[in-house]
Amino acid sequence: MDKLTIKIILAVLILTLTACSSSEPELEKVPDKSAQALFVDARAALDSGLYQKAIQILGAIDSRFPFGPISHQVQLDLIYAYYKSGDAAQGIALTDRFLRLNPNNSNVDYVYYMRALINISTEENLFQDMAGIDRSDRDPTASKSAFEDFKRIVTDFPESKYAADSRKRMISIKSRLAQYELAVAEFYYKREAYASAANRGRYIVEYFSPSPEVEQALEMMVKCYEKLELDDLKTNTLQVLAANYPNNKLIN
Repeated sequence: MDKLTIKIILAVLILTLTACSSSEPELEKVPDKSAQALFVDARAALDSGLYQKAIQILGAIDSRFPFGPISHQVQLDLIYAYYKSGDAAQGIALTDRFLRLNPNNSNVDYVYYMRALINISTEENLFQDMAGIDRSDRDPTASKSAFEDFKRIVTDFPESKYAADSRKRMISIKSRLAQYELAVAEFYYKREAYASAANRGRYIVEYFSPSPEVEQALEMMVKCYEKLELDDLKTNTLQVLAANYPNNKLIN
């Protein structure tokens, strides 16, 4: 049995076990209680990992008591529940609504952080990750949106408790976006669109430094300039490559 088959079987087993262990009882009608009493029930569901139940209760509170004293906290918890349940569309919609209606709320840094996490979650794929499939050429729109939210936290809320993690995640996303640009450059290079490939490489060097992909971008530029017989640009790029990566294979 090959490694890919084994990985897929393991993935199926993991998902099956997870579904069995985290399956929730059939949802019941939300009882007619006070907002505070329902909120206690919702928190208990969240603490137990019963996210669909929590969503049902929190949604009921939000619709029944939209202007209550705990309305903001209900929405914050609902965003978290959507994230944990994997409902990205509802999570993004609620974060957008919260930020639009409450731009000065003391928890907006948390909302930006959660929106970024939700966007990142839309790009996760257990089967492809386990099988080692390269997904560098997939649409980076969600990563770009997440990067902008993390950047906003670091810039506008430097004292936020989410700032440190946001910085780390920005580095990871920067590498992801650079990988996408490299994949596009390779696509152009294989089709002999050397000018377009070189421009993609230059874009990586200008906007994604420092990142591990910069060295490959410089290599791409050198190859393209050689094909285009642009000797001056090739020489200049080689000098940059030599200065930053002296052990690179293209350096004589």
